[in-house]
Amino acid sequence: MENRVTKAVFPVAGLGTRFLPATKASPKEMLPVVDKPLIQYAVEEAMAAGITEMIFVTGRSKRAIEDHFDKAFELEVELEAKNKQALLDVVRSIKPANVECFYVRQPEALGLGHAVLCAAKLVGDTPFAVMLADDLIDGNPPVMKQMVDTFNHYNCSVLGVEEITPEQSRSYGVIDGREWDADVIKVSGIIEKPAPEDAPSNLGVVGRYILTPRIFEHLRDLKPGAGGELQLTDAIQSLLGQEQVLAYRYQGRRYDCGSKLGYLKATVEFALKHPEVGTEFSAYLESREHLTGIGS
Repeated sequence: MENRVTKAVFPVAGLGTRFLPATKASPKEMLPVVDKPLIQYAVEEAMAAGITEMIFVTGRSKRAIEDHFDKAFELEVELEAKNKQALLDVVRSIKPANVECFYVRQPEALGLGHAVLCAAKLVGDTPFAVMLADDLIDGNPPVMKQMVDTFNHYNCSVLGVEEITPEQSRSYGVIDGREWDADVIKVSGIIEKPAPEDAPSNLGVVGRYILTPRIFEHLRDLKPGAGGELQLTDAIQSLLGQEQVLAYRYQGRRYDCGSKLGYLKATVEFALKHPEVGTEFSAYLESREHLTGIGS
């Protein structure tokens, strides 16, 4: 087994029903935060971690993702002819020459575990990342880079976790374990969406994983779990019987862009930091607060 993490799996087959009608004909992963789609933020995070093979597990109506990472010959010719070099550089930077993109279909929405299993042949016998574009995480260094460094140090599966409130436990896989090192927890168990009284800790798994290829053995043996789906959490629980799994309390701020509120928060925060519009947008928000204050 090669021990470098060079591949990332992006499960993007979901229907995005919480964002209808915007997602009726366009993937939720293509929703823009300021001027980049969610999926591009995730791919850039992977690239910053040294990952060069991007594996997209897609479904019907996801062609826009393939098009986004494909070469746009006509657009590039037009920008070049009009001497719009800055925009040309932006378009070409979406997929650098050293990065490869692969696509595999998930024929049915049978859960995150099933989506990851669909990528097994493309992953092969190597450790790999799983990244959910819904979780937009602002970290410095990028969170996947933090996790790859952790994997390289300990050479075992790593789960990204953050502290959650008891009432949030029904929305997360929640880990059990003990502190092992700074921001590193040795996992002894993991439960998918437990009731608050059954949650073993206040640490929930977010959409960032580094997994060893042995996970595929456990995914193939899975029975449907929570929600009648094949849960990646259940396969990780089974994997714990064979090898060590760590949880990493990452440094960064996560925005749950699978929810409208989280998506709006991300849009505001990333707009405030944007080099092109940040200053003016900040001034607009301040003027709006001033007007609201007068009227109250």
